[in-house]
Amino acid sequence: MASTTKEKIRVLLADDHAIVRQGVKLILTAEPDIEVVAEAEDGLRAVELARQLKPDVAVLDISMPGINGIEATRQIKAALRETAVLALTMHADDAYVFQLLKAGGSGYVLKNAAATDLVQAVRAARRGEAFLYPSVARAVVADYLKRLEVGEGRDTYDGLTEREKEILTLVAEGATNQEIAQRLYISIKTVQTHRAHIMEKLNLHDRSMLVRYAIRKGLIEP
Repeated sequence: MASTTKEKIRVLLADDHAIVRQGVKLILTAEPDIEVVAEAEDGLRAVELARQLKPDVAVLDISMPGINGIEATRQIKAALRETAVLALTMHADDAYVFQLLKAGGSGYVLKNAAATDLVQAVRAARRGEAFLYPSVARAVVADYLKRLEVGEGRDTYDGLTEREKEILTLVAEGATNQEIAQRLYISIKTVQTHRAHIMEKLNLHDRSMLVRYAIRKGLIEP
């Protein structure tokens, strides 16, 4: 009996919505080779539990209080190289996937996906494989190849100041205005002003476009 338990994939589950956590837990624990060893309601607690329990796979909601799933992924991977991380998300936004992969994540699962997707993703992550939906996988590869093909220099940024490049990088990595303000010791209003100037200079209209620009310029890696 003990050997069977030892062979199971040990999963840490983190989501700030108790109903979502319970639903995901039911799906995973219904599988004979998976067990949920702990649950967390925010990113900070997820990192703390991961360090304590060293799970095989951490399944994290991207949008959580405290620190988001991207930052939690970064911290978990920095402390535990062997723990694989999967993200739970409501939307198939390739911008978030770029950030997740850069943070060391193994892939993501849509919250409205079939239960089989979640189970397959956990097993793939445990094997050290990536789990990406085909459309997003194509976007990751296409964007990377485009940057190589175009050969855009890393030293030209369309008139952005050093501070604007710094803020652009943080935005592309998933930091909120408040997190950027705290990290750079400036006001949230100043961050908002810089973001508006960046959007205007680059003629970009949303965060996803900012992320793609940052990747092409080499500010962040896919």
